[in-house]
Amino acid sequence: MIAEKRQEEILKILEYKGTVTVQELTSKLNASEATVRRDLTVLDNAGKLNKVFGGAVSNSVQYNLTDDEISKRQGISRNEKIKIARYAAGLIKPDDFVYIDAGTTTGYMIDFIKEKTATFVTNAIFHARQLALKGMRVILVGGEFKISTEAIVGNEAINNLRKYNFNIGFWGANGITPSAGFTTPDINEAAVKECGIKQTSKRYILCDSEKFGKISPVTFAPFSSAFIITDKINDDNYKNFGNIINLNS
Repeated sequence: MIAEKRQEEILKILEYKGTVTVQELTSKLNASEATVRRDLTVLDNAGKLNKVFGGAVSNSVQYNLTDDEISKRQGISRNEKIKIARYAAGLIKPDDFVYIDAGTTTGYMIDFIKEKTATFVTNAIFHARQLALKGMRVILVGGEFKISTEAIVGNEAINNLRKYNFNIGFWGANGITPSAGFTTPDINEAAVKECGIKQTSKRYILCDSEKFGKISPVTFAPFSSAFIITDKINDDNYKNFGNIINLNS
């Protein structure tokens, strides 16, 4: 394949996926690593992509490197988050063993949860308190308290979660792309999310439309590992994925 054709294919792949590794490109293009790296350099110099260590990122992908405090995030996309939360709460059935991740959208779920025979486990102190005030049976994960997200994190939290087998669970994410999966800025919080997802049968990521196409530093689960509940899809690249529940469709 000539260089111009390879480079066109690379841009098409990035348009669809957002990010790609050198290894993926060598396989798809049947080219050597050295050839792929030269193509990426040419495209980066031309301003058509961003070359990064081990691969490339589309110019349209946005990076979210920090975790805002929960008080700040509560006012962002509030109506969209409430819409997502209401739908998610309706998925909880009698006697479910439920995991609820820390976060603003998962927190909005609590107002809409009606099933009092379910048991809830969470790593968020606020969530635990609100659930308990509603008369729910709640188990709070122990560990280190992270003030910015009001989440319990660390090895003790992970060891706690490994004891449980949830039949349904709900998580937030700071960014979502098919290649990077579900991402978050903090490695300790990502480790707790990853452990909770592994312990759960039916997994749901609650994500407003602004999170699509964004990447945070740490991946906690692959894109295909959970259903995504969102208020709408703004990017046509995501419309054909079977694991996205689009509440605006």
